[in-house]
Amino acid sequence: MNATLNAPLTPERFVSPTERLRCLWISRDIPFPQDAGDRIYSGNLAAALARADVDVCFVGYLQQGVTALPHNWVNQWLTVEGNKRDQNVALLSRYPRIAAMHATASYQKLLEQQLQQHWDAVVLDGYACGWALPQCLKTRSETAAPLIVYVSHNHEESLWRDMFRALPVTSPKRLAVWQNYLKVRRTEQDLIEHADLISTITQEDAQTYATQRRHLKRRQPSIDPLVLTPGYLGYRKHSRQLTKDTPRHVVVMGSFRWVVKQENLRRLIAAADAIFAQHGIVLDIIGDVPQELLRDLSSKVSATRFHGFVADVSSLLDKARLALVPEVVGGGFKLKFLDYVFGRVPIAAIATATSGIPASLLRHMIRCDDLEALVQTVVRDINNLDRLNLLQNEAYREAEPLFDWDVRGRQLAVAIQAMRSSHA
Repeated sequence: MNATLNAPLTPERFVSPTERLRCLWISRDIPFPQDAGDRIYSGNLAAALARADVDVCFVGYLQQGVTALPHNWVNQWLTVEGNKRDQNVALLSRYPRIAAMHATASYQKLLEQQLQQHWDAVVLDGYACGWALPQCLKTRSETAAPLIVYVSHNHEESLWRDMFRALPVTSPKRLAVWQNYLKVRRTEQDLIEHADLISTITQEDAQTYATQRRHLKRRQPSIDPLVLTPGYLGYRKHSRQLTKDTPRHVVVMGSFRWVVKQENLRRLIAAADAIFAQHGIVLDIIGDVPQELLRDLSSKVSATRFHGFVADVSSLLDKARLALVPEVVGGGFKLKFLDYVFGRVPIAAIATATSGIPASLLRHMIRCDDLEALVQTVVRDINNLDRLNLLQNEAYREAEPLFDWDVRGRQLAVAIQAMRSSHA
């Protein structure tokens, strides 16, 4: 497929809606660089849909420093002109902060122009694109109706409610999180009420949405949310043996720009750093940490090392005896599970952070009830090389056939086509 930046998709190419599906994919950002879980998921799912013989036009803001986009992912990258709204101004909006930052006049105008074309489906990528729903509904009432597909990354109402409850009563962030929670809940409810098709990353979220849809005022087609777990295209280490020469390091990957992830990082370091230092264990944090938070944490740690964003994580994974998934707050599928499994690093995780992981794969991970148990498990097992090697080998073997992006793209294409046929 030849894709050009902002080159038009000419209507003449599409003789009939049944000849080839056309999909307008509304997202926050063009998904490059692939340095955060939401961009990895959105970009690869859209690309897989395009490989499933669907014409995909992906719309979003272009990240600073990105000058070229791949030509073989989707049919068209369409970038929004201008800048996003300042986050302080966005606080005045009825929409959640991240949605309001993207709902600029420039983006709304571009969307209005695109909705004048024929589309079989419009994807609203995450709750942050809930601002675009009214424009899509207006188009549906005035013209031949495109399907509205809500691609959910998490059940956001639950996530923000849990975040509010987890913050100390004295925290200055608590009121802001509560206000955003109320906006998130309203926006997400609008999306699940009006979307023709919902996709989720985990079965747990699918069940939650299905329950909510049964209680909505607007009658919905009796189709359950479509579960689309991620695929994996990253680094694979086909064989590895942990030995006594493997450094006594544990690794945590993530992007820590979001307040929920920052809170989880603070809690991990508070629980683990001093104990790891006592036992000669190094905690490697891989991922982008805001400078203010980095300065605050760096002044308090002994065993923790901050590596920032790392394009190639293989060398750090090779030096680790264990990988941690320590999220106490925040649901959804954690893409770093796949980096760890295919990098052949044994995994220790908080049990509630394993949402979406198949039970057959969970058997080959260490699951703990809380952070304190996680830290003690690392101390206890970091020299148990026989157990760690068994875990990493069995997890790799089990995961190898499970995470294929092309399968996900075909599943989404089939679901859209089936819904189009039922509407017709």
